[in-house]
Amino acid sequence: MTAFYNNIKTAALLALLFGLLVWVGSFWGTSGMIVGGTIAVIMNFSAWFFSDKIAIATMRCQQVDERTAPDLVQMVARLAQRAGLPMPRVYVCPHQAPNAFATGRNPRHAAVAVTAGALQLLRPEELEGVLAHELAHIKNRDTLTSTIAATIAGIFSMLAQFSIFFGGSNREGGNPLAMLGMVFLGAIGAALIKAMISRSREYVADADGADLAGSPHGLASALQKLDAYAKRIPLHNPNPAMDSLFIVEPFLGIESLTRMFATHPPTEKRVRALLNGR
Repeated sequence: MTAFYNNIKTAALLALLFGLLVWVGSFWGTSGMIVGGTIAVIMNFSAWFFSDKIAIATMRCQQVDERTAPDLVQMVARLAQRAGLPMPRVYVCPHQAPNAFATGRNPRHAAVAVTAGALQLLRPEELEGVLAHELAHIKNRDTLTSTIAATIAGIFSMLAQFSIFFGGSNREGGNPLAMLGMVFLGAIGAALIKAMISRSREYVADADGADLAGSPHGLASALQKLDAYAKRIPLHNPNPAMDSLFIVEPFLGIESLTRMFATHPPTEKRVRALLNGR
C-alpha cells in the first residue's frame, strides 16, 4: 500500500506542479514562458543525461569490482538480479560521513555508490537494505521523475529572474509588482511541491527496497544509524543540489521554515512506515 499510495501522490503532485505552471504562465504570457522553459529544459535534461558522471566526479568516487571489493559487488549483483536489473557500476566514495546514493539516466546507465563511512558502520543486513533501497530508485526511474520536477521548478526560477531584470506581466495594464510577487510565490510553491515529490519517492524506494531485501528490518536499522551519524559527521559535498540523491539528507538538524523544503521525510516516519508495512 505504501508504494501505491505514494505513486498516486507523486502523479498528483506532478499534475499540481504543471497546473501551477499553467496558472502563472497565463498571467506572464507566452514569450517569457518559452524562454524560461527552454533554458530550464536544456539545463535540467543535460544534467539528467550526464547525472551519473557528474555525481561520481563530484563525490570523488572510485569504481570497484570483485577483485577490490568482492563482498560489496557480489551483494549488489545478487540484489540487481533479484530486481531484474542490469548490473550497475559500483563505487566507493572516500567520505567518513556514512551515506549512499544511486544515479544514472536509466537502468542501463546506472551506478550505485556508498561512502567509506557507511561500509565501516553498517552490518551486512543493514548494507543490503541500503543497497536495495538504491536499486529501487533505479528500477522506479526516480532520476527522471526528479528531473521533470526540477525542470518545472526551474522555469519558475527563470521567470522570477526575468521579472527582476525585465519587468512584469505582458498583459496590458498589468501591475509589475503584483506580477513579480505572483511569480515568486509560484516559485516557492513549485519548490515545496518538488520537495514533496522527492519525499514521496523516498517512501516508495523504502517499501520496494524492503521487499527486494526480503525484510524491512535491515533498512530500518540502517536509516536510524545513518540519520544519527549524519547529524554529527558533515558530508563534504560541494554541490548541495545533490542532497536529494542520498539515502539520508546530509546536513540534518535544520529546523524552522527550511524543513519544509527538505528532500527526505523525517527518518522516524520512514522507519515507522517500514516496520508497519504502510
